[in-house]
Order: sequence, then structure tokens, then C-alpha cells
Amino acid sequence: MPDESVLPADLFSDMDRSGPIPLYHQVATRIESAILSGDLPPGARLENEIALGQRLGLSRPTIRRAIQDVVDKGLLVRRRGVGTQVVHGQLSRKVELTSLYEDLARSGKRPSTTLLSHRIVAADEKMAEILTVRLESPVLHLRRLRYADGVPIGVLENFLPEAFTAIGAAELESSGLYQVLRARNVTIRVAHQRIGARTATAEEGRLLGFGHGAVLTMDRTAFDDSGRAVEFGHHCYRPDLYSFEVTLVDR
Repeated sequence: MPDESVLPADLFSDMDRSGPIPLYHQVATRIESAILSGDLPPGARLENEIALGQRLGLSRPTIRRAIQDVVDKGLLVRRRGVGTQVVHGQLSRKVELTSLYEDLARSGKRPSTTLLSHRIVAADEKMAEILTVRLESPVLHLRRLRYADGVPIGVLENFLPEAFTAIGAAELESSGLYQVLRARNVTIRVAHQRIGARTATAEEGRLLGFGHGAVLTMDRTAFDDSGRAVEFGHHCYRPDLYSFEVTLVDR
């Protein structure tokens, strides 16, 4: 866990305590300025509300509202058990045939993975239809928590047909799924994808560290160059740290 970053006292030295501008707004704009200037770098953990309030001679509700204003602008994020951190910048992902792991690495962020579930299950009617496999045939079910520079941004759930049930946990913790498939000479040629949004489950909110709220979702079925379905994924992402980018062309 990063140490708390104590904001320099001179950052607040010009605050007008008797003027018409609310004190919480003055504090918020100065914290925002420190973030945008790089004085508070991405990942820095802000000192707690009580300590900051005591240093500035301001009440805790005033400090709390100031910090919430900066959180609402997407520059800070509150993480349970960690505190308030400067965000690492939102990942804007082009809708292409790439994996999140590859997109993170390409954008200069450090991807990492916690494997939540790795098990072989029987295909139900939905999975049998999507993957074009026999009902109750073995499929590999994966759930992973993906991080960017140590910050959780997405919960990834995937199903793969029987041909890939030998994929090991260690591979998935050190590489992206599409990298693992390419190592098995799989060429992903086309995918059907749907992007949406929904309310996060309690577990997703806990894993992603933002409590209740909406998540972006992506459902994707990928096919290899022979037309075989090789994976189905249902992924959800934090909307304050993640977005999709689409280029539209008029033909």
C-alpha cells in the first residue's frame, strides 16, 4: 500500500476564509490543481480527512465535501481498506480483436490478474448454443480480476470449449487469454460483441472497490479462422476508469 501523500501547506496558503467562495470549493480546486500539475502523481494516496482538516483548521465535513468534489470529477477514487487515491487515468479501449491484457500493456499500463475461479463445468443450454458444443459437455469456466497499475478495473468471466480445458491457472495469471490461445496456434478471426451497462452486483462492487453503482459490460463470442467458437466472455468494468472507443464511417 502506498504511503499517504501530505499536501504542502503552501498549496492552501492563499485561501480566503472570509470571502464568498465556499471553503470546500477552494480546497477542492487546490487538490485538483496538485493532481493536474503532477504534484500528486497517479496512484498517490491522499492523507486522511481528519489529518488534512486539522492541518488546515477546517471541519471534517468541509474536507469530505472537497474530496468528494474531486472524486466526482474522476480525479480521485475511494478504495475500501486503502483510502483515497489519485486515479491512473481512464483506459479508452478501441473495439478491436484484442484482449484487455494486451490493450493495457500497449497503453503503457502494467496489467496484472487475480484468478477468482478456474474450473471445468458442464455446458448448460445457453453455453452449448453459444459455443456450438454438446449439452453438458465439459467447458472451462474462468473468472478473473484484472488490474491496471495495481488498480482493479474489470471482472472478466469466460467460457471455453473442451479443447481448451487444459489451460492452466499459471498461464492465465501471467498472460492474457488471447495470448494463451495464440500459443496454442489459435487465430481469432472474428467476434460478435455487445456493449452495455447494468448495476454492479455486491461482489463486483467489492472486487472493483467502488461499492454500488453501474458497470460497463461487454459480451463477446470469438471465432477462429475455421469458424469455430473458441470463447465466450462476459466482462464488466468500472465506468470511471474504463471506456470503449468506436470509429464510425459513413459509407
